Amino acid sequence: MTETLLTLISTALINNLVLHWPLGVDPLLGTERRQVHALGIATTCLMLIVGLLGYTLYHWLLIPLELTSLRLFVLLPLSVLLIAPLLNGLSRVFSTLCFEGLWPLLLGNAGVLGVALLNIQGDNGFFAAAALSLGAGVGFWLVLGLFNDLRQRTRDNDVPLPFRGLPIDLIGAGLIAVAFLGFSGLIKT
Repeated sequence: MTETLLTLISTALINNLVLHWPLGVDPLLGTERRQVHALGIATTCLMLIVGLLGYTLYHWLLIPLELTSLRLFVLLPLSVLLIAPLLNGLSRVFSTLCFEGLWPLLLGNAGVLGVALLNIQGDNGFFAAAALSLGAGVGFWLVLGLFNDLRQRTRDNDVPLPFRGLPIDLIGAGLIAVAFLGFSGLIKT
């Protein structure tokens, strides 16, 4: 149980998919202010579902059939086919959030496929795969919220003309990554 909890915390804070590995940067830069929480919830749910289904399909279908080299051709369509039903279900559950227009951001999120591949590569068990998937989603949501707040603050301040827009966003993402490096000594193994 403690190993699963440590995996969850480590994936969310220390080995964040967006900051530690550059997975899922496109949705980070392309989201609007009103869709931050909707994108965070949708990405977390999609990472959890694809991570667990991918782990299960790999161990119960691809390994017995000795087709492990086809894992990418199984995981990619799985992640794409789950986006539309997930967004429909989430829009019914969270009726106050706007899930419209998130399909391209979820489709272009390499973090979803990256989590599924990390679960297969790590092969630490089903609960560790669940903790890694959930931690990656929560970590993405955390960075998305922090980055949105930073973007709002830079929009309200006087930023020099050459740094407006994408340059100041990338500098801010780098500063958030440096701040998250402070968590690297949090868990000792």
